[in-house]
Amino acid sequence: MSERETMEYDVIVVGAGPSGLSFAIRMKQLKPELNICVIEKASTVGAQILSGAVIEPQPLDALLPGWREAPPPICIPATEDEFWLLNQTGGRKLPLPPGMHNHGNFIVSLGAMCAWMAPQAEALGVDVFPGFAASETITREDGSVAGVRIGDMGVAKDGSHKAGYTQGIDITAKLTVLAEGARGHLSKRLIKQFKLDEGHDPQTYSIGIKELWQVPAGRVSPGKIVHSVGWPADTQTYGGSFLYHLDGDRIALGYVSGLDYKDPEYKPWEAFQQWKNHPMVKELLEGGSILSAGARAIVTGGWQSLPTVEMPGAILIGDTAGLLNVPKIKGTHQAIRSGMLAAEHVADTLQSTGWDARLRDSEVMAELREVRNIKPGFKKGFWFGMLNAAWETAVKGRSPWTLKNKPDWASLYKVGEHEAPKRDYVERTLAPRDRLAGVYFAATEHEEDQPVHLQVTDPSVCVEQCAREYDNPCTRFCPAGVYEIVEEEAGKRLQINAANCVHCKTCDIKDPYQIINWVTPEGGSGPNYQNL
Repeated sequence: MSERETMEYDVIVVGAGPSGLSFAIRMKQLKPELNICVIEKASTVGAQILSGAVIEPQPLDALLPGWREAPPPICIPATEDEFWLLNQTGGRKLPLPPGMHNHGNFIVSLGAMCAWMAPQAEALGVDVFPGFAASETITREDGSVAGVRIGDMGVAKDGSHKAGYTQGIDITAKLTVLAEGARGHLSKRLIKQFKLDEGHDPQTYSIGIKELWQVPAGRVSPGKIVHSVGWPADTQTYGGSFLYHLDGDRIALGYVSGLDYKDPEYKPWEAFQQWKNHPMVKELLEGGSILSAGARAIVTGGWQSLPTVEMPGAILIGDTAGLLNVPKIKGTHQAIRSGMLAAEHVADTLQSTGWDARLRDSEVMAELREVRNIKPGFKKGFWFGMLNAAWETAVKGRSPWTLKNKPDWASLYKVGEHEAPKRDYVERTLAPRDRLAGVYFAATEHEEDQPVHLQVTDPSVCVEQCAREYDNPCTRFCPAGVYEIVEEEAGKRLQINAANCVHCKTCDIKDPYQIINWVTPEGGSGPNYQNL
């Protein structure tokens, strides 16, 4: 095999999300002479970024002081907040939890915001390379991280080289910054390799499913923010919604399901579609049309699940570390803060040493410590969780205890071990009618003849043990219909429709046997989100 082409940088950033771009911008502001590159697996910057998103602007003010004069394309000042407890046919308006007061905040499309940030990084001299998927890390002789290897292009499903085969290059750097977002596949490997999770609780996640709608004129109040809990979630399932009024008669809406749910028959995508057909939501959407859709894992473990964020030659920042504030339902300000703080910490040395202590001693972690017990409280049910959240809010997280997190896959009951909850689902009429229609609105694209990037280490477990014990929950928790159990004359087999994948990582997280390993497909593959 020929020697791979190599590019050398002072710093390589993996992931062009808010934390990675903030790191690169701040680093160039401090050390303009450094050579920095940001690589992004999506076809364009922002194409695989999905979030609510309401942002607190203070970290962005510090990073780019003049940003309000030329803001991102979707940037609507928050005007009013509502918080509802829903039942099947109506609901009750509740007092706003403290973290949900959004006066002074902005509703944005995080994908559009990152696409807006990337040229500002480039103007400072940062090289930004979309369509570059890092398939593995490179190590030095001493075991430290030395950079990343870009995946080969033009490899067929059987491993042979197609006509357009191009060997991936190696990008080496003094420091590698992992900013892959929730459940990054390189970060997952490195956390295991360097035992960064030792002494910390397991990380936990939710899945957020989002759509952007164009609705008839007169229904939208730009800047209005509505959250809800309750129906269609049962009292043992963590779930809630967001509904954000944008400009141009558009509404961004979505539903978040905690991946610590217990019922093996639960369908996060169906819960979202049910919520859309609630009378309060349906009246906004009827007669409108869906513009785009997608799904993404949300990192929710918080303070007690933060792994060690440094290793020889590399650091973790943003959602890769796990910095989302769950009660606020916000992580962008934390991502930007952590990116800036990391740049300030490593600017002079380009060494990872001391980053973990610096982050833990920062306002980023102080914010997480104050709310550390709120999300774990919901593991004991909705009403206990609400009471616990009220207590933790009142004492500002000063409880002399810290509730523990367990891995999400371990929470799943086996079939017959529990009484299935009553769903109270309704007949639904709003589009999309099924998951494949939702995939269409994610504009996901994968070359069919490429290696399957959803690696199942033992498919026999799926058709035998998992079918018997859990009734194949992968066929329900995946929002894109990637997994199917197909019956043939020879028996059942697992079929993986990898081309449908929207890169949400739910399968990697929730599979009860932990035999699904999500790895990156060819660079540029995957969803192409528009304004999500």
